[in-house]
Amino acid sequence: MNTKVTIAGVEFKNPVMTASGTFGSGMEYSEFVDLNRLGAVVTKGVANVPWPGNPTPRVAEVYGGMLNAIGLQNPGIDVFCGRDLPFLRQYDTKVIVNVCGKTVGDYVDVAERLGEESSVAMLEINVSCPNVKEGAIAFGQKADALFRITSEVKKHARQPVIMKLSPNVTDITEMARAAEAAGADALSLINTITGMKIDIQRRTFALANKTGGLSGPAIKPVAVRMVYQTAQAVKIPIIGMGGIATAEDAIEFLLAGATAVSIGAMNFVNPYVTVEVVEGIESYLERWGIEDVRELIGAVR
Repeated sequence: MNTKVTIAGVEFKNPVMTASGTFGSGMEYSEFVDLNRLGAVVTKGVANVPWPGNPTPRVAEVYGGMLNAIGLQNPGIDVFCGRDLPFLRQYDTKVIVNVCGKTVGDYVDVAERLGEESSVAMLEINVSCPNVKEGAIAFGQKADALFRITSEVKKHARQPVIMKLSPNVTDITEMARAAEAAGADALSLINTITGMKIDIQRRTFALANKTGGLSGPAIKPVAVRMVYQTAQAVKIPIIGMGGIATAEDAIEFLLAGATAVSIGAMNFVNPYVTVEVVEGIESYLERWGIEDVRELIGAVR
């Protein structure tokens, strides 16, 4: 059977990737997971300078998932290129680098630097970052801001560009169309949903940031719906994510129209989950006599 998929001219051995921010840059999970088995490793967000992140506490468990307000803490592009990329080059898997920033110039700086790295297959642009020049409204919450940042990154990027969409909008298809119109090569969705938890014993917020991003199985029905709607609205490929815990969950996203999937929060629960999903998809194809995984893409009826 064929498990290969292609996104923007880049071929992946299977449609299973890691969701940014849940897998480090691969090194952290390499003793649990054979990275060679994955379609791609999607790295934690990388900025042009080190980011300290938000104050603690930054993570809280909730029913059906978790809240996080890490604040995209990362050591910056210099450390990433000097430490993490050489590690990932040891493996036969595609590398997708998630890029974050606070201004359009921040994103462009990282895109230009990564253009020199042949081992980077694609860039995933995190538009859920607060735009400091627009009153901290996320780039991905206004269609015109999303169009501008997509256009600018595309002017400078040498690799294909994936725009990672925020679900915290009125109409996900409006955002998807804006990214496509600006030249995005692919979309990934969904990012986390804004949530809150209050500790009733201490009568205080569970997160120092008050709000955080909800991820895990609780958000999967929302994510599947948004992937389906987006697949009907645009022609570029979609990487689906949001609450995937099993191969059955991943297949649901493929049937909804995703070309590939990313697994996030469940890496914290079960560090072997990515390879289990790869093997589960293979078993499903075999059981149903499906010779090519691409037959599943958008096949819901």
